[in-house]
Amino acid sequence: MGVISNGTTLLDAGALDSGIATGNMTLLSTATASSSATIDFTSGLTSTYKEYIFKFIDIHLATDGAEFEFQADIGTDTNYNVTLTSSYFLAEHNEADSSTGFSFQAARDQAQGTAFQHFGVDVGADNDHCIAGFLHFYDPASTTKVKHFIGVMQQAHQNDLSLVGHLGGYFNTTTALTRVRFKASSGNVDAGTIKLYGIT
Repeated sequence: MGVISNGTTLLDAGALDSGIATGNMTLLSTATASSSATIDFTSGLTSTYKEYIFKFIDIHLATDGAEFEFQADIGTDTNYNVTLTSSYFLAEHNEADSSTGFSFQAARDQAQGTAFQHFGVDVGADNDHCIAGFLHFYDPASTTKVKHFIGVMQQAHQNDLSLVGHLGGYFNTTTALTRVRFKASSGNVDAGTIKLYGIT
């Protein structure tokens, strides 16, 4: 039995039509931090894919209490100051099981700002502290629409809290995004891996 939508066959005899996206992830590049002032992805964001995902694995910042941040750019620009609007909220729980919290982070969102967007918050620099998570870009090569993003990170806070951050927003430009930079708000990114995937 086939599945048909608006006159188009989507699924027939267990097989998807070749025009239906299956959600396969293609690894495009990997960056490994080593006392890095910035981690830049200067290629890979093209019209080949409509969706891209950055995955963060064991990102360790050198400075206690620093923030992990990102910004994008267009063309061959290296200013990393595209206008964006974002929302950010956090859930937290401490190791002693004596404190919990859930809050909108007004100091870490932007309304038509051009600063680097906070992602990791007051990150701990203990040897075993790190950040893990993902950042999802939607159609960054579009020349007609703003560029939406969502992200989730889990981190060890400098005060021994487990933090889960949820971020969403958009780059308010109809020009294609071509570059993305990640960095610490102070100090450097001591170690960790960032992988960029294209989504079919």
